[in-house]
Amino acid sequence: MSGIYIHIPFCKKACHYCDFHFSTSLKYADEMVESICKEIKMKRDRISGQVGSIYFGGGTPSILSQAALQKIFDTINHTFSVDTDAEITIETNPDDLTSQKLKELKQLPVNRFSVGVQSFYNEDLIWMNRAHNADEAENCIKRSQDAGFENLTLDLIYGYPLLTDAKWLSNINRAIELAVPHLSAYALTVEPRTALAHAIKNKQQTPVSDGQSAAQFVILMEKLLASGFDHYEISNFAKPDRYAVHNTNYWKGVNYIGIGPSAHGFDGQNRYMNPANNALYLETIESNKLPEVIELLSVNDRFNEYIMTSLRTMWGTDLQKINDDFGKDFLEQTKHNILGLNDKDWLTYDGDKVKLSEQGKLFADHIASELFIIE
Repeated sequence: MSGIYIHIPFCKKACHYCDFHFSTSLKYADEMVESICKEIKMKRDRISGQVGSIYFGGGTPSILSQAALQKIFDTINHTFSVDTDAEITIETNPDDLTSQKLKELKQLPVNRFSVGVQSFYNEDLIWMNRAHNADEAENCIKRSQDAGFENLTLDLIYGYPLLTDAKWLSNINRAIELAVPHLSAYALTVEPRTALAHAIKNKQQTPVSDGQSAAQFVILMEKLLASGFDHYEISNFAKPDRYAVHNTNYWKGVNYIGIGPSAHGFDGQNRYMNPANNALYLETIESNKLPEVIELLSVNDRFNEYIMTSLRTMWGTDLQKINDDFGKDFLEQTKHNILGLNDKDWLTYDGDKVKLSEQGKLFADHIASELFIIE
């Protein structure tokens, strides 16, 4: 079944490390919701079967009112056939999940929260310029669970200068104690044109340490695996059978449409990308045109993307699938490239499946690049 990704480009404030597309002004929020609904209808022919997952990302989707979110859901339901068991996720910030907001969300089809906790330490949240505090980070989870929302995932960040190993382990333990079934953890990366990058360049902040990030990734893996979580994708851990449907479909190459400014879509062959510009997006939709740019993927592009995404998962890269989907030449080249990595102890083998070893997970991107087919 296909998926729908909806990008809501609004936030209360700008986190220092974030390079996602958003605006801190809600001046055109109503117009944005109207345009998102219009784009959904304009893409009615992109999905022929049922919708198996809907994901509201951003930005901060939970910043929208119940009425605005309901309008988007009504448009989706009038345009597509949504499976009764579809996973419907909304990204939220802890400070948004008040008792009143939870009552409102309870009236919507949302059945999963992705909560941007990032840390349970106030000094770290201030350093990141997050809108919430440590008490809100913990209390919003308990409130959500009490309201009947048990399908939760938390985001945590590691590898930043303030985070000692002891604090990192404490963050992980607190997430475990909160009994959430899913956890996403990301090493802090310094993206160009962010406040953090500017501060590091001007020597106002300590540079990020790759060694620290690697060590804290090992702590993360060891602790969560010992606590009954499956490490099913490099940055994602879940209790058995509680994997994120929408994101798992990304990694497995399932078709999805992207709605909203900066959103991407994929039809199995090509990628569709909306501009990361609110004004341009609104103007183009208003003129009854889709604002997307189409990226025509070559066979090599699709092969390399399969390698990159599949190798990051616990299911690994399927050599038989490479043969079936790309042909014998790609299979033979892949086997040859794998031979060049066999002395590193980075890969394991399970029949036709090639997977990252625990050591290999520290070098996932590099290993994937070694298996790419370069034109």
